[in-house]
Amino acid sequence: MEPTEPTSEPSPGLVSAAIQAITQHIRAEGLAPGDPLPSEAAMTRQLNVSRTVVREAFRSLSAMRLIDMSAGRRATVAKLDTGAMSMVIEHGITTHQISVQQVYDVRRTIEMRTVALAALRRTDAEAAAIASSARLMRENFTNPEAVMEHDIAFHEAIAAASHNPVFSLIVTAFSGVTRRTWVIGWRTRSSDEAQLKMIKGHEDIADAILKGDPRLAAEHMAEHFDKSVKALIDAGIA
Repeated sequence: MEPTEPTSEPSPGLVSAAIQAITQHIRAEGLAPGDPLPSEAAMTRQLNVSRTVVREAFRSLSAMRLIDMSAGRRATVAKLDTGAMSMVIEHGITTHQISVQQVYDVRRTIEMRTVALAALRRTDAEAAAIASSARLMRENFTNPEAVMEHDIAFHEAIAAASHNPVFSLIVTAFSGVTRRTWVIGWRTRSSDEAQLKMIKGHEDIADAILKGDPRLAAEHMAEHFDKSVKALIDAGIA
């Protein structure tokens, strides 16, 4: 017999324990993305808690992007998703717990390593994708929004070429902050010459990756971030 459904909100302690039990089940059973989880009824019996507790645990795991839920179907293990990490970073900036410059400082450190690995590990197709994003930045240079999207794609392509999914996860999670600050930095570069210089920096990075030179790639990436931070400081972004 299933436990009686409570009329009040489930205890946070019970929900937390259910979350831990569900994640432990995923590990113990070796479940992969797309694999189904036990039904709410089955988890209710297994954990000896109410279905309300299990339902809240599933909702919490879904909000954290660890499982996928859809009406009328069993919950499944989710693929890696940057949404939760991106929201944490943006929340930190919105609530003034972290600054944009601090985010860019972390990005500089991470992306210097990422680009060095990309120079060593990239495939020909990945190098071509990186170079294509840089080329499209130049071709769309009069359309700042298009340049921004190609810029974001450029950095994400480098992260993918590092062949380390953790780097891809982190770099992609920075995209929300980039979209909040990119146009401000672009406008600080008030002349066509200054804006084209920024694009040239991306082309230099792409060329170093194509040449397979990790040291040069990292140097260009560091210079790129130093200039980006200066542009934001000039715009009054702390």
